[in-house]
Amino acid sequence: MSEYKSAVSVTEMARMVGLSRTRFYQLVKDGLFPAADQEPETGRPYYGEEKQRQCMEVRRKNQGINGKTILFYSRRRDLGQRKAPTRPTADKVKQVVQKYTDLLDGLEALGVTATVAQVEPVLKELFPIGTDGVDLGEVIRAVFLRIHRQNPPGSVR
Repeated sequence: MSEYKSAVSVTEMARMVGLSRTRFYQLVKDGLFPAADQEPETGRPYYGEEKQRQCMEVRRKNQGINGKTILFYSRRRDLGQRKAPTRPTADKVKQVVQKYTDLLDGLEALGVTATVAQVEPVLKELFPIGTDGVDLGEVIRAVFLRIHRQNPPGSVR
């Protein structure tokens, strides 16, 4: 039994060799991959089993059917497969909200009214690897001092 289908579309052939359809067409035009056959009735291009084998061999050997060497970049992700966006869990969202609530409440107790949008860049600057394991009091102190230095008393509010 053959490991190849009896026919595949150009898009599927490009995906099989790990290239975009546009890049695959460029390499066909340059003579590195074989051109697709045409379906007689519809004119639709396709790759039969033998040409699928040739394309896979070009990819495996890094040598086109015209004998020229070609270097392929490694794939960034599987082409044609979109990564499902991940949503933060309810617990994670609750932790983030709680972290900012405690921080903003601490700053307000020190006389500084701030928003998450104002505090977030300061936190990223002061704690580039995050605040996990850092005492909340230390975080409040550091953020307070930074905001206070940026907006000393008497400056425009």
